[in-house]
Amino acid sequence: MIPLKLLISPTNTSEAQEAITGGADIIDVKNPKEGALGANYPWVIRKIRKLTPKGIEVSCTLGDVPNLPGSVSLAAHGAASLGVDYVKVGLYGVKTPHEAVFLLKQVNRAAKECNPKIKVVAAGYADAEKIGTIQPSLIPKIAYDAAVEVAMLDTATKDGKSLFDHQTHAQLKTFVEAAHGFGLSAALAGALRKQDLPTVYSLGADIAGLRGAACTGNDRSKGQITRELVAELAEAVKQAKRA
Repeated sequence: MIPLKLLISPTNTSEAQEAITGGADIIDVKNPKEGALGANYPWVIRKIRKLTPKGIEVSCTLGDVPNLPGSVSLAAHGAASLGVDYVKVGLYGVKTPHEAVFLLKQVNRAAKECNPKIKVVAAGYADAEKIGTIQPSLIPKIAYDAAVEVAMLDTATKDGKSLFDHQTHAQLKTFVEAAHGFGLSAALAGALRKQDLPTVYSLGADIAGLRGAACTGNDRSKGQITRELVAELAEAVKQAKRA
């Protein structure tokens, strides 16, 4: 079984420090005020990268992006210049696999021209039917065709429903297996809770992404990430591995 990495999404340096102290494997800088994969400011990302120990990876989101390959690739180049290990692209505005692959190829080129070692995450949405975008099952093939490294599922609508309300266990297993079949890493997110982590591990995912469960009041918007809650999530991952 591939080790499951715990990705925690802070919005500022104080939350990032809490996530680091609590035992997160990946510090994923985002801005919930701008959406599920809302982008944060370059200076915030730079500060978080600087305070994060080198043994811990850092990622940042480019946003729930429109189908504007030029604009998004320019954002990717800027993000890659900040020293992050991953850039995440929310495939929100694309309507077809062809559009998605083209956009991701431009992002991939722009990011790697700045940092050849950076990994690009193609993030689809488990609730795609609600927002009229690419079906979740197509994301692994799209990521492969665009030559990026990670296929991810998240939820666009933060209404209390989780990834598991929109996708069955069998669908998620197929997603993970398809990603692995293409030689990609598989990441799962979307209002995940501590009790979901054993299931995410059993599905074979490489990365579990959380914010709300690491925040006070389980509130991704108004709550604050604490080291104690992150430590509980990290321990849940360890217990799943031992089991």
